[in-house]
Amino acid sequence: MTRAMGAALRRIQLGNALSAFGNGFTVPYLYVYVAKVRDLGASTAGTVLAMLAVAALFVLPFTGRAIDRRGPLPVAVVGTVCAAVGSLGIGLSGSAPLVIAAAVALGAGIAVIQPALATMIVWSSTPATRSRAFATQFFLNNLGLGVGGLLGGLLVDASHPASFVRLFGIEAAMFLVLGAAIASVRLPSSPRVADEVPGAEPARGAWRALLADRRMVWLCLLGFVMFFACYGQFESGLAAYATEVTRVAPSTMGVALAANTAAIVAAQFVVLRLVEHRRRSRVVATVGLLWAVAWMAAGLSGLVHGAAVATVLLVSTYALFGLGESLLSPTVNPLVADLAPSPLIGQYNSAFALVKQMALAVGPAAGSLMVGHGLYTAYIGLLLACALGVTVLSLRLGRLLAPAQDRPHPREASPSEPGGLPGPAEDAAASAPVVATGEAERADSVTCGSAG
Repeated sequence: MTRAMGAALRRIQLGNALSAFGNGFTVPYLYVYVAKVRDLGASTAGTVLAMLAVAALFVLPFTGRAIDRRGPLPVAVVGTVCAAVGSLGIGLSGSAPLVIAAAVALGAGIAVIQPALATMIVWSSTPATRSRAFATQFFLNNLGLGVGGLLGGLLVDASHPASFVRLFGIEAAMFLVLGAAIASVRLPSSPRVADEVPGAEPARGAWRALLADRRMVWLCLLGFVMFFACYGQFESGLAAYATEVTRVAPSTMGVALAANTAAIVAAQFVVLRLVEHRRRSRVVATVGLLWAVAWMAAGLSGLVHGAAVATVLLVSTYALFGLGESLLSPTVNPLVADLAPSPLIGQYNSAFALVKQMALAVGPAAGSLMVGHGLYTAYIGLLLACALGVTVLSLRLGRLLAPAQDRPHPREASPSEPGGLPGPAEDAAASAPVVATGEAERADSVTCGSAG
């Protein structure tokens, strides 16, 4: 069982890394390609970016139900095909309606892939190895995006539209590679969360059950604040603040984003060793404090705008965000899985992905409006409050969690095998409490749900 799970997880992680690599080729250039290279204008480019988010918001409420009814594998494969068609469509489209339609397909495909892959990782890992599996996924995502972006910059030429078509063709091919990789995966017969098999029967009342789970609702609220205060500001409010208030050169933003990626790549597995045996709620609370320092650094950079120290402060802001992200990756997604009843793993993953997407839709709009209207102090103050809110909300969530959810497997995890999967002897030792833990968590979930 352990060897089969390890092989499945390795294929999932490899396909995911290649997909991120392909995505990195196009992410920095999508706006420029639509607005300038295809000469469709800034409004069309903005609509294309908006449609990526709108499509995700539309499909995610239905994705979880499909995963729990049909299983994560076929849903993920459909998502990869849809994303590949959308990516290639953007590269080949020469008119506004066609490129917008292609953006809808790309956004919908990516939105479907994310919770389906998360559910496959849950199925292919154990409670003792799940933090390492999600940390590895996050690490490979960022590494793939970074390498893809660098290579894309070498291949692209604004005077030759064909070079952009090549980039979108590479991205489409990598989505298909991801689909082929996961299509060949043999998932375990059941997830190592509880003793039922998701997808055996249609999930009934899935949203009602999720909303009755007070801990999951609290986690979703926490997730919205986290994504609003970090990811939702990277390419909008914070970038605008950096150029208009701190007055750094546009090239400095590339250095800042590189610092963010470098912090994640350098710190991920060092951080994992420090947090995987600690309480998840306290790890997330630490992230809130770390991001509060990051926003204070951003605010100070605006007070000394134009000086070298302002650049250092801004780059430090992005690096601190990256360090916080590396703390979250082995913490939050495994917690979503541990909160989910076995028949609703896909629903819980999709709901959390929906919350993230909502924050990514609201965050850039709020940040851009505040900075655009000169509300610089209020902008920094709002996000500093959000960062401290992450700390408060996470500590409150910790009081609702069962001990096995907040600090699972204190000393069971072993990094001796690829993906952090335990060896056969360790798996035998760890498997005994799994069912008992699942039963205890389900009983506690019912209690909290009734109390809510």
